[in-house]
This record gives sequence, structure tokens and C-alpha cells, in this order.
Amino acid sequence: MDEIAPFAAAPLPTAARPFRGLTILVVEDSRYASEAMRLLCLKSGARIRRADSLRTARRHLSVYRPVVLLVHLGLPDGTGAALIAEAARARPRIPVILGISGDPARAGEAAAAGADDFLEKPVASLAAFQSTVLECLPDRARDAYDEAPAHELRPDPALYRDDLAHAAEIIGGEMEEASLAYLVQFLDGVAQSAGDAPLSQATRALAEAQRRGRPAGTPLARVAGLVQARLDERAAI
Repeated sequence: MDEIAPFAAAPLPTAARPFRGLTILVVEDSRYASEAMRLLCLKSGARIRRADSLRTARRHLSVYRPVVLLVHLGLPDGTGAALIAEAARARPRIPVILGISGDPARAGEAAAAGADDFLEKPVASLAAFQSTVLECLPDRARDAYDEAPAHELRPDPALYRDDLAHAAEIIGGEMEEASLAYLVQFLDGVAQSAGDAPLSQATRALAEAQRRGRPAGTPLARVAGLVQARLDERAAI
């Protein structure tokens, strides 16, 4: 066992790695979106831990306190706003709490829960990601770092297929109101993260039918068809 390591100085941030020394907890149920966040965090020099539900996130937070908490607002076992509110009330408070969603209208929900800022999916720009976090860390002056390159980071497309397979399982199960609501927010966020405009539009049409109390059969069938078509395409490759 290395007895020196625990006493080693924390790594200092650099122009290329402004988040060195920071631990970021990403709470995200989409494997594709979670991988995108992982790439952004690692490219910025941060240590990352991940949770895919409220339950798992709370377990993480009972053991350690990250410097940055990124919370997707739609999770399989509840709303991310509840976790944001808990983290905002905790003492000592997590220094930076950010809400994430593919629906920009939910920024107000994150702010009301106590989030410091909001990231709209897809979060593909390294520069935008670093800038948003650094604005919430006054001790890490933004002027001390170079502007990150404008290139986008793309996760493994196989992870998008995993998310689609999960959506297909939900569609094939007992479609109650709660499961339909979760499917809508999950699939819209996934489709936006992957740049799949047709699937995102179909999912939003399903959400609109649900909001207006209209029969969901036709728009749900449209979504199901698109999901299966994408799964079939990847299976054939």
C-alpha cells in the first residue's frame, strides 16, 4: 500500500485542464448522455462519478461530497429537482449544482429547486460546459484559462442503441401514465443528445398528446416504430 499517496498535494488546474482536482458527480439515466458528460469532465481534468437514479445518487452523496453536482431533471425514480433541493439545503453545501434537461423550459424548475445554473442537452461543446461551471466557481478565475476548443465530443453510438433498447422495453411493458411520462422525457433527452431530430419531434408530439389528454395510441406507435427502426438498422450493420 502506498502510504505517501494520501498526503500528496491535490493536482493544480491548468489552462488545458481547468477542473483538475475537482470531483464531479453526474446523475443521468441515459447511457449515451452520461458518456458525453464523462468525456467533457475527463477532457477538463475532473474526476467523475456517475449515478443513474435518485437512489444511487443519494448513496454516493452519503459517502462523499463532490465539488460539482450535475443532475438530470428526469430520472426513473423521481424528479432530479428533488435531489437538487436536498443538495442545496445540505450543510456544507455542494459548491456547484447544475440542472440538466433537453427541455429548456425546465431551467426555471432547476433554479427554483436551488440550482446555480442549467445546462441544456445536448451538452456537446467543451467550451460551453467549462464556461458554465467556471462561472459558478469564483475562486477559479475564468481569465486564467484558455478558451477550450470549439470541437464537439461524441460518445460511442453503441450507447445510443442501449438507450433505445431501454425505451423499447418500456414501450413493450405495461404503459401506465407514469411510465409514459418517463418514456417521453427519457427518449426526448436521448434523441436530442444523439442529434436524432425525427425521433425527438415524434416524442414531443407524444408529449403534447399526453398533455392535452388526447389518445396516445397513434403518436406512441410512431415513436415505437422509429425506435424499432433504429434498433433494426444497427442490428444489420
